[in-house]
Amino acid sequence: FTAQANEPPAASFATLDTRNSHAVLDFDAAADESAVFRGVISSGYGGGGVNVRLIWAATSATSGTCRWAVAWERIPAGTLDIDADSFATANTTGATADATSGETTETTIAFANGAEMDSLAVGEMFRLRVTRDADGTSGTDDMTGDAELLAVVVTEQ
Repeated sequence: FTAQANEPPAASFATLDTRNSHAVLDFDAAADESAVFRGVISSGYGGGGVNVRLIWAATSATSGTCRWAVAWERIPAGTLDIDADSFATANTTGATADATSGETTETTIAFANGAEMDSLAVGEMFRLRVTRDADGTSGTDDMTGDAELLAVVVTEQ
């Protein structure tokens, strides 16, 4: 998924921006903000766990930890009311900003098959919510300035 694929939530969303003509989503340092991406589990999915790789850069910081949280929402045909969110519990990790402003950092969050992935199955639609936990609820986030998300890559483990 790229920044342009974001389907932002109604409030507290990451904002679309550019950096040297690269589309990015800016996640603020002072408040939790999210981006949401929609997809379908491929017919080639073997039923194992997955890794979600975030490719991002810091707007200006060259040190500090950025705290990321990622959560899955399964959207099975005919059985989910899409008027309300039903994301599974997020998995989180802290990642250190690159020492050179503008260089990207890759942060991977692993998910086990089953509840961590909201029990997704082959062919089902899903949403993936990526949040910067700026207030540090799930761990330290002391990186100053925005985190700029360029892409999200999902691969089976």
